[in-house]
Amino acid sequence: MGLGKTVTLIALHLHRDAGPTLVVCPASLLGTWETEIRRFAPGTPVRRFHGTARSLDDLGGGFVLTTYGTLRTDPAPLAEVSWDLLVADEAQHVKNHRSDTAKALRLLPSAAKVALTGTPVENTLTELWAILDWTTPGLLGPLADFRRRWGKPVESGADPAVAEQLSRLLRPFLLRRRKSDPGIAPELPAKTETDRPVSLTAEQAALYEATVRELMADISGSDGMARRGRVVKLLTALKQICNHPAQFLGEPEDSTLAGRSGKLELLDELLDTILAEDGAVLVFTQYVVMARLLERHLAARGVPAQLLHGGTPVARREELVRGFQNGDVPVFLLSLKAAGTGLTLTRADHVVHYDRWWNPAVEDQATDRAYRIGQTRPVQVHRLVAEGTVEDRIAVMLREKRALADAVLASGEAALTELTDAELAELVTLRRPR
Repeated sequence: MGLGKTVTLIALHLHRDAGPTLVVCPASLLGTWETEIRRFAPGTPVRRFHGTARSLDDLGGGFVLTTYGTLRTDPAPLAEVSWDLLVADEAQHVKNHRSDTAKALRLLPSAAKVALTGTPVENTLTELWAILDWTTPGLLGPLADFRRRWGKPVESGADPAVAEQLSRLLRPFLLRRRKSDPGIAPELPAKTETDRPVSLTAEQAALYEATVRELMADISGSDGMARRGRVVKLLTALKQICNHPAQFLGEPEDSTLAGRSGKLELLDELLDTILAEDGAVLVFTQYVVMARLLERHLAARGVPAQLLHGGTPVARREELVRGFQNGDVPVFLLSLKAAGTGLTLTRADHVVHYDRWWNPAVEDQATDRAYRIGQTRPVQVHRLVAEGTVEDRIAVMLREKRALADAVLASGEAALTELTDAELAELVTLRRPR
């Protein structure tokens, strides 16, 4: 989260001086790792094992950089090397211990392992177990035992003492730093976070209420996995309506966008002010479709912007990051999952969360693309929240959940699928202003 994980790992490699280090990371971070190694460890060999240029000859004591995708599709050559240090960057990518990526990571031999992540828990404590079972096998025991002894008591919030016991157990194995810790980043400027309430348009309100009526009727007549799936469908639909009717309706590219979304109107106002003050802004959304709608809308307004999402090729990602940092464009539209971690975008002094991920740790990670070591200006964070909707009530829950997240818990959207019909109706029913 901008506190020097990369530099610390480079220092560890130099301190060990015992053989090659393999760094497995998202494709978007290959350039960042190579740049940081050349900057902080000049003369240390560094190569990429990615794309068509794949060689593991004459490794010596240097760095090899690869991606989770490459590891998943071609693990055999990497598994033939005895690595001194094996690093999983943004280790939440292997939070599912049954995934092909996690299985491939476990095939690689190494003298030591390090997991780097600012969000060790995105949804449930099982993810934390998966990461630590890779770095320190056996520490937390079998998964079933972990769930019974730690997972259920902590996630329920019924026994805070259990969360504290788990925290004490993990403390020797975790190097955790926060920007608020004394002496960690005293040079960082101020950060201001603001929830920006917006009203739904008449079109949005009509779509919202119709969707609640229709899908709540489906939910009330179902149970088990079918019910959970329908709850997720409802929540997703409502978030899309709050974003823009065109996203929810899947409208064609020539559809009208202006005047139909309270969020879009507020975004226009924010951008007008930011650009008038010669600022730069990151705009995050969890939906690539919404990011493309924003890109089209801003182009029609003559606002220079660029878009990075999961399908952006590696070389293009690095080009976009360099261009933004160099001041080529003032607005950077970003897919939360593709760009919410690892990137350094300190030219931005504003961050807009167009929609909410419903996990404060994930949102903080995204914000920290701008608010990190190297930032010299105060950063303003704007979270757009549709008034009277499920977003409004979730915003309150998120504020309350931050304290619980510090006790190694984050439950995310999955917990909402367990609400009763009455609780769910209370959560999603539109409350119109009086």
